[in-house]
Parts: sequence; C-alpha cells; structure tokens
Amino acid sequence: MLEPFTSLTSKTFTIQEQNVDTDQIIPARFLTTTDRDGLGDFAFRDWRFDRADQPTNHPLNSLDPAATQILIAGDNFGCGSSREHAPWALTAFGFRVVVSTSFGDIFKSNALKNGLLPVVVEAAVLEQLMADDGPVTVDLDAEELRFGNHVISFETEPFARRCLLDGKDQMGALLAALPEIEAFEATKMGTS
Repeated sequence: MLEPFTSLTSKTFTIQEQNVDTDQIIPARFLTTTDRDGLGDFAFRDWRFDRADQPTNHPLNSLDPAATQILIAGDNFGCGSSREHAPWALTAFGFRVVVSTSFGDIFKSNALKNGLLPVVVEAAVLEQLMADDGPVTVDLDAEELRFGNHVISFETEPFARRCLLDGKDQMGALLAALPEIEAFEATKMGTS
C-alpha cells in the first residue's frame, strides 16, 4: 500500500542536467530484484560512488531524505529504457515528487503507478525553482505548486491522481471498487 499523497512541503534538490536517463537513475547492474527494499542505495549510484564503490563528494550523499523530498530536474528526466526500478529507487531514496519540463513517457507512467508524482512545469518556472532556495509545496489535491510568491497550476492524469490521493496503486483502486463492479455486473446479468 502506498502512502496517501495530498500535500507536501519540503526542501528541494536540484539536478540541472538534461536528459537524465533511467540508467543514471539506477544503473542496469542493480536490476536483479523485484523487491523495492534497499533500492534507494542504488539511486544515482554512479554519481554518488566511484569505481571502487567509495562515496564521492556528490551533494546527494549529504542529503537528508526526510527533509528533502522534492527533486527539481532538467528537461526530459527519466528518458531511456523502460524500468520500473527507476521510480522505486527514487522513492526508496526519499523523493515523493519530481518537477521538470518533461519526462520520458514510460518513466512518467511508472512513476504515477508507484507513488512518485511527476510534475510538469514551463521552462521559466523550472528556472525559478532552480534559483529558489526556499521550501516548495506540492498540493496534489488542488493541483498547485507553491513557492515564494508563486502559485503554479499543474495537471495529473485523473485516475493516477485519485490513486495517489487515496494511497492505492491501480490494482488497489480496482479492488476497492469491487463491490460497485460486482453490483454493476449483477444488474447487467439480470437484464440480459
């Protein structure tokens, strides 16, 4: 079960690079499990550790995941190969939201299915976010991003939004609707 997402206020971490692909988010050599536990250790692994597997001085290594749950990222974040492990690694690392001007389509879909909210903003807004060092509020219920004196509207696919607000994955949402589905089927079966 996912944690319900309504509103989150957090510090941000910025990755200015564009075209960060899923292999940078979690290198392919760590895709040997279908268990999400521990995948946060592998998030951005090749940025955070050297070839001898020693920590680098990358700022992600000194990040407090409890205080920094919003990732601000350059254009086309999550491009590349399809891997559900990428949003798993990001959420296990502590991120709940990624804000960018665009996302890889499959990454965006996988993120929404796995409790990670991708928020698309205009380039000018992204630049302002990257320059701002204050906290950011992401209000999924109102579909608003708030920072400084700015209030920016964003859109989320309605079914994915409902699932995130309720803290359910797609299967959980369907199972929760099972009584209504069965009642509908019963009325249709009785009228045939």
